[in-house]
Amino acid sequence: MEKGEKTRKDIIAKAAELFNQKGYSGSSLSDITELTGIKKGGIYRHFSSKDEIAYEAFSYAGSIVGAKLAQAIGQQETASGKLLAYLHVYENVVEAPPFTGGCPLLNTAVESDDSHPGLREKAQLALKRTLEVKKKIISEGVQSGEFKADLDIDALATFSLSIMEGGIMMSKLEGSNRHIRMNIKSFAAYLKMECLREPG
Repeated sequence: MEKGEKTRKDIIAKAAELFNQKGYSGSSLSDITELTGIKKGGIYRHFSSKDEIAYEAFSYAGSIVGAKLAQAIGQQETASGKLLAYLHVYENVVEAPPFTGGCPLLNTAVESDDSHPGLREKAQLALKRTLEVKKKIISEGVQSGEFKADLDIDALATFSLSIMEGGIMMSKLEGSNRHIRMNIKSFAAYLKMECLREPG
């Protein structure tokens, strides 16, 4: 990797952690220069604006979390196990989140809702992709006979993501993992009672 490309990637990685902890509006270019040890002129040799850094940083954070989710999902054989794997990745979100600061999708969605259309668009696309992956998992569960044939795939995908993000938000706010862990138990029970096909 060339020195310039390495420097650019280092800026993105450090900015991603900064934005995911302090938010886009709460982070300044001075914060980025302090973290990276690179002066503003050096930053602008690699990026045209703070917005460009933010877009790249969001994509980077998403790729880190996505890789950890893919690994956890890949270890499961059932559709139920794969849906629960999403929540298990965040079961220790207070002390050891998959990315510093918590869920990049949740943090960016909340902050950019009314204040930053560009970031909001990035978060919307990430939401769409996440739901599509979940719907694919659920569809495969229906096709394999694990889930009921008349299951509302769209509704289950939305529900499963909602209880994950809600559990993350509440656990982060309270400083305790109990909310996300309660949601894991509740969702596992829900899948067993409402979604699995009766044997026979």
